Amino acid sequence: MSGNLQVPWKSGVTSHSKNWQICCKTSDYSEVVSDSFPSAPAEPLPEFQLEPEDGFVVKNRPVQLRCRAAPATQIYFKCNGEWVNQNDHVTKESLDQITGLVVREVDISVSRTQVEELFGLEDYWCQCVAWSSAGTTKSSRAYVHIAYLRKAFEQEPLGREVRLEQEVLLQCRPPEGIPPAEVDWLKNEETIDPSQDSNFLMTIDHDLIIKQARLSDTANYTCVARNHVARRRSSTAALIVYVSGGWSSWTEWLECSARCGRGWQRRTRSCTNPAPLNGGAFCEGPPFQRVTCTTLCPVDGGWTEWAKWSVCGTECTHWTSRECQAPPPRNGGLHCSGSMMESKNCTDGLCTRTLDPGIGVMVYAGLVGALLLSVVLVLCVGVLAYRRNCHHLQGDITDSSSALTAAFHPGNYKPPRQDNPHLLHPSAPPDLTATAGTFRDPLFSLRQGANDGHHKIPMTTSPLLDPLPSLKIKVCVCVRVRVRVCVDQSDVFMKDEYHHGGHHTVVRDPGHSTSATLGSLGGRLGIPNTGVSLLVPPGTIPQGKFYEMYLIINKSEKTTLPSEGSQTVLSPVVSCGPSGMLLSRPVVLTLPHCAQLDTPTPDWTLTLKTQTHQGAWEEVLTVGEESLSSPCYLQLEESNCHVVMEQLGTYGLVGQSCPPQPACKRLQLALFAPRAPCLSLDYILRIYCTQDTPHALREVLELERSLGGVLMEDPKPLLFKDSYHNLRLSIHDIPHSHWRSKLLAKYQEIPFHHIWSGGQRLLHCTFSLERGSLAVSQLSCKICVRQVEGEGQIFQLHTDIQEVTGGRVSLPESALSRILTVGPYAFRLPTTIRQKICASLDAPSARGCDWRLLAHSLDFDRYLNYFATKPSPTAVLLDLWEACHQGDADLVSLATALEEMGKSEVMVVMMTDGDC
Repeated sequence: MSGNLQVPWKSGVTSHSKNWQICCKTSDYSEVVSDSFPSAPAEPLPEFQLEPEDGFVVKNRPVQLRCRAAPATQIYFKCNGEWVNQNDHVTKESLDQITGLVVREVDISVSRTQVEELFGLEDYWCQCVAWSSAGTTKSSRAYVHIAYLRKAFEQEPLGREVRLEQEVLLQCRPPEGIPPAEVDWLKNEETIDPSQDSNFLMTIDHDLIIKQARLSDTANYTCVARNHVARRRSSTAALIVYVSGGWSSWTEWLECSARCGRGWQRRTRSCTNPAPLNGGAFCEGPPFQRVTCTTLCPVDGGWTEWAKWSVCGTECTHWTSRECQAPPPRNGGLHCSGSMMESKNCTDGLCTRTLDPGIGVMVYAGLVGALLLSVVLVLCVGVLAYRRNCHHLQGDITDSSSALTAAFHPGNYKPPRQDNPHLLHPSAPPDLTATAGTFRDPLFSLRQGANDGHHKIPMTTSPLLDPLPSLKIKVCVCVRVRVRVCVDQSDVFMKDEYHHGGHHTVVRDPGHSTSATLGSLGGRLGIPNTGVSLLVPPGTIPQGKFYEMYLIINKSEKTTLPSEGSQTVLSPVVSCGPSGMLLSRPVVLTLPHCAQLDTPTPDWTLTLKTQTHQGAWEEVLTVGEESLSSPCYLQLEESNCHVVMEQLGTYGLVGQSCPPQPACKRLQLALFAPRAPCLSLDYILRIYCTQDTPHALREVLELERSLGGVLMEDPKPLLFKDSYHNLRLSIHDIPHSHWRSKLLAKYQEIPFHHIWSGGQRLLHCTFSLERGSLAVSQLSCKICVRQVEGEGQIFQLHTDIQEVTGGRVSLPESALSRILTVGPYAFRLPTTIRQKICASLDAPSARGCDWRLLAHSLDFDRYLNYFATKPSPTAVLLDLWEACHQGDADLVSLATALEEMGKSEVMVVMMTDGDC
């Protein structure tokens, strides 16, 4: 220390302090003191064991500031750069039993008056300064504020009536106060704890979100703000969860009201599935239905007239009958009663003789004996004929199956006898191919001679044909089909996938994919000239881990996004992965789209879809219908959409017209011609109709480059309306003296659903022309392309077909994305600036000057609840800003937004750090 110590107060100094000053002065002459005198060990610098802490003046109660240091000869407070008077200090001194050092503790009181009398921009602060023989030590500053809490809430919750399972948002902005008020929510005067009930969620803005309203959530909700000064209650908001009634199932139809004839049937239902509660709407529609019914009346049966009597029989009787058919019994009617048949003596009693029983038995016995004798004789004749026949055929008939297969087994085939008329012709080998057909007519044995057609013998039961049904013939059919269509040729020129063993594999085309190994520093993947990119913010990948990430534009049929009904595909289908990767922060996928969005009223219902591992497509979110269960946030721009998501996979954007206005999608028309010199009389012009996205145009250019085509002029835009009208193409003003069109019709058309579905690529039409001679080289014509009852474009062609060498096309600036950037250089905003912006805007501000205002300034405020659920909403907003401004990556838009918010301190940081 210096020998002239400045006294830190204006009044006199105690004797103790004077002695201390003298000791300090004599220490300057310690070098000349003899070494024989004993010297005390050097004393260390003071070390604070207790430093003053921030305090709040509540009403008129002063704030006590305390500090303690060892070793300390003296301790004094300095407030706002001035020493506090000695008399305002309360000092305690003790001795540390372990180290033997002097421990000094000092207290002061700061009153409300002292704080209020301070003038300047700084807050009231105090600091301890401790002395020892080795020097001085300063403590950290402690700030003193006058605590207060206003009475009026900036925003109070409002009562609502919501349906069951609806998402509910109750907003609360606490009164202004120092320190900032902490907020609790009361449900029927009981504190809500989100950790105990996951259906409740409190945002950093102190709002209360009920994810799915339950009947038990019907209650009075109060927002309570509290700090050191007071506790304020907002007005109570009554939340009523109502249930609209639903019909139960219809009962079975009751029996017809009339037992016979026309009547009524009735069935009912009740409004109990569920029953309306808490003022919910009653079911619409009738509680019963009534229809007419007709019950058939029973008809009893009636007898017909008796039939004529039969001829008189051997027993001298004849018969007569009748039927129960006049009318027959129907519909449960009674059957006729009485007998159906009657008999009586037909000789009026004169025929009374009967045959003697003994004579009758003898006659019957003789007849039976004669019959048995005839059967025995027939069996004997049959046995003899069978034996003779078998002896005659024993050496002549081989197995039928071996006979038919003699061409394959010549050694086992024995030629049949020439005199056997029942065998196949020996000179005619069996026709094996004939068995492959089905014979609907009887089979015949073919005898020798060409003119024996009338001697055909049926052989449908011949034993020679018995083995034929077991003969199996495998037939292979090869069919070639050639189709000429005026539309899609994508399958002819491009193959992106193969199938093997039932597995589907996507081939990474170098022109339509990119990959890189990324770590915790993040990076940006982009496919050049397609507008497709993936932003991986820093911290997305955990520290110390690295993943090979990829980005692919899919062209295979397995990954084609299906359009259902009147839906249309608006963007390329993009896969980013690996799909099972765990992300610590959301990434931003940028997709170009062709939806026309600059109309005064929204004409589109836009839906983001993803493909599951099983190949099925599922809906992720519909723009404008997001809820807390939506896993993504979709930011729409004029020609791009940016998807903030936490799950990698395959995604695509589809759209549908929103009645009553029909939506329009942007198309581009490209005209191609053969490259010069043209050595043929034929000359072909091709016009492609593609979606207005950089990827679609690039695909057409690659195809025509392989075919030797040249782009005649820049593609022309066309708005295609959802009106079910086709696209019509026609050619006009051909110089007929030198050229002739081979098109037979007046025009060609591309069907509406081929264009609107968006699933078919490389749609085009061809105009074939023929010139009169090879000397003709000038061609002038006009090609009109328009939607029937819609907009159109005209191509004015003036060219020399012998000089067409190449064409140019200017790709949109948004499509010129960088291929790959890894690490901090991938982001325009430096890490230090990003951290300071997040620290300044993440905490909610009572005046709303926080991340919500930043989202509003950047037009990212369509669904703020997505950002409110993130640990750092500002960081996600800045990631989205980076993705939206990858083409014009400057800080002007962000700096303008911060300037409008009044964040001057962040502006200074951006100007200083951004220039370094």
